[in-house]
Amino acid sequence: MSIAPFTAAAIQFEPLMFAKEANVRQLLALVEQAAQQGARLITTPEMATTGYCWFDRQEVAPMVETVPGESTARFTELAQRYQCYIVLGMPEVDPATSLYYNSAVLIGPQGVIGCHRKSHPYISEPKWAAAGDVGHQVFETPLGRIGMLVCMDIHFPETARLLALEGADIICHISNWLAERTPAPYWISRAMENGCYLIESNRWGLERGVQFSGGSCIIEPDGSIAAVVDGGDGIAYAEVDILRSRQRQVLGEPVFDQRRPADYHALLCDSFLWNPQDFFGLYGQKPLPAGKQSRLTVAQFPSVEQVEANLATITAMAEDAVLQQGSELIVFPELALTGYLAGAAQAQTLDSPAVQALTRLAMRLRVYLVVGMAEQQQDRDYNTQVLFGPEGIVGTYRQMQLSQAHQQWASAGEQWSVFDTALGRVGLLLGHDALLPESGRILALMGCDIIACSAALPAGFTAAHVGSTVQQNYPIPTGADPLHWHLFRTRAGENNLYFAFANAVDETHEQGGFSGIFGPETFTFPRQEQVLWQASQAVTQTIDTRSLAGSVYPTNVVRRKDLVAMRQPHHYKLLLS
Repeated sequence: MSIAPFTAAAIQFEPLMFAKEANVRQLLALVEQAAQQGARLITTPEMATTGYCWFDRQEVAPMVETVPGESTARFTELAQRYQCYIVLGMPEVDPATSLYYNSAVLIGPQGVIGCHRKSHPYISEPKWAAAGDVGHQVFETPLGRIGMLVCMDIHFPETARLLALEGADIICHISNWLAERTPAPYWISRAMENGCYLIESNRWGLERGVQFSGGSCIIEPDGSIAAVVDGGDGIAYAEVDILRSRQRQVLGEPVFDQRRPADYHALLCDSFLWNPQDFFGLYGQKPLPAGKQSRLTVAQFPSVEQVEANLATITAMAEDAVLQQGSELIVFPELALTGYLAGAAQAQTLDSPAVQALTRLAMRLRVYLVVGMAEQQQDRDYNTQVLFGPEGIVGTYRQMQLSQAHQQWASAGEQWSVFDTALGRVGLLLGHDALLPESGRILALMGCDIIACSAALPAGFTAAHVGSTVQQNYPIPTGADPLHWHLFRTRAGENNLYFAFANAVDETHEQGGFSGIFGPETFTFPRQEQVLWQASQAVTQTIDTRSLAGSVYPTNVVRRKDLVAMRQPHHYKLLLS
C-alpha cells in the first residue's frame, strides 16, 4: 500500500507535579492545535500527564491509570475528530498485578492501538516503576509502521535496532531528557544508523531541582534535523515520507542486508552482570590485562595507490607521534598501506616487505600500530587491519560486514578480534563495520577497553548545533558547537570504552576526516576527547584503563561498563534474525 507523505508534530511541554487534570487539559489543547495544523502523527513527552520526579509508589499512586483508561479515552476523542494518531506519555498501572510502568501509548481514531512500557528504567524509576515487560513492538497504522521508545531506552542501540528489524518506519521517542544540549546525539544516532524517522518529544523546565533540556524535534533518516523546538512549550512540525525509511540506507549503504546475525549471539549474553574482574578471569582464561595510563594517537591522511609512498607517510607520522607526543598506540585509516581506491590491486601478505617494514617500525619505536590494508591469502583478498606491537604482529582483523564497494573485491572475515596489550584490551573494527551498532557492542561485551577503528567513510556522521537557550549548570555546554553530534562519540559512550577513530581524508574534495579519540562517558563535560577536522594530521590523547589498585571491583568505567551492564538482553532475541 502506498502511503503519501504527511505532517508529524512533536509537542514539547512542561507538566506540573500534583496537577494531573491541568496537565491533561493543556496537552489536549496542544494536540488539538497540532491536529488543526494538519498533523497526522502527534507525540507528547514522557510522563506528560503527571510530571516525572516522584519519590515512591505512594506518592505517584493517585496519578497512575490503566490503559485503556480515562485519559486515553479523552485523547481517543481527539484522534477520532481529527483522524490523527497520538503518542501519550503517562504512568500506567496494570490492574492484574498492581505494578506501575512508565508507558507510551499509541492512540488512533479507534482507540488504543498499542502500549510500550519503558524497558530500561532510568535511575529514579525503580523507586516506583517496574521494568517494562512487553518488549519492543511495532504497530501497523495507515501512516506506516510505528515503534515507541521511552527516554533511557534509546541509550541502548539494541532497542531502536529491534524496532527497525520489525520494519518500523518511524520511531516515536518520548523523553524527559536532561544533562546535555539537545537534540541529543543519541537521538540523532538512532535515526541515522537505522535509516528511519525519529519523532522526539522531550519535556523542558525545572522539577525538584532537575533541569530538563527541551529540544523536541523531528529527525530524518539521514540524521538531519527537520524541525526543532529549543526551550519552552511548543510544537515542531515536519513532513514524513516513509518511502525514505523503507530504503533502509545508512550513508548510501543497505546496512540491513549487510548484517551478520549468525555471528551476533554474543548480543544475547550479559558479560557485565557479574564482577568483570571475576567474569573475565574465570577458569584462568583471558583475564583482563592490568591496564595503564597511556598515550593514544589517531592519524588521518589521504592514502595513494603506491605502497611505498603510504609506508613512508605512516613511518613519518608514527615517528612523530612517538618521539614528539609519547604515543604508545597509533591508529591509521582503513587501507592506509595499500590505498583506499586500489582495492585488491596492491594487496599484501603478512610476510610482504611492506608489512615486515611496519613490524620492524613497531618494534623499533616500542609502540603499537593499527594499520589497514588489503590482504591476500591464497586465492582470497580481505579488507584487513593489522595490530603491530613491540613483540611483532599481535593479530589481525578481517572486515566481516562489507560495504557494496568492498564486496566487489574482498571476502568477508569470520570473527571479531580482541587483543590484550599493555594499554588494555583492544578490539579492532573497520569503518563500515562501525556503522552497524552490533559490531561495537560485541567488542564491548568481549571486555574491550579500546576500540581501534580504521575507516574511510565520507561525510554524514557529524552535525553542528546552533546553541540552546535552555539554562544548564556549568560545565554542561549550551553554546554553538560545530561537532555537537559525532556518531563515533556515541559508539564510545554507549559501550563505555575509548573509541579511536582514524578516518581517511580527501583534502581536495573535503571528504572524510573528523577522526577522533572519544572517551567512555557520554555525559562527562568537558568531553574526554580530541577531534580532527579535514586535513592530514594526527592527534593524541591521554587515556587510562586502570582501576584503583587493590579494589576487588572495577573502579574505572571502561572496566565496569555501567551502561552495558544495564542492558536487558532477554528482549533482544530478534537481533539474531
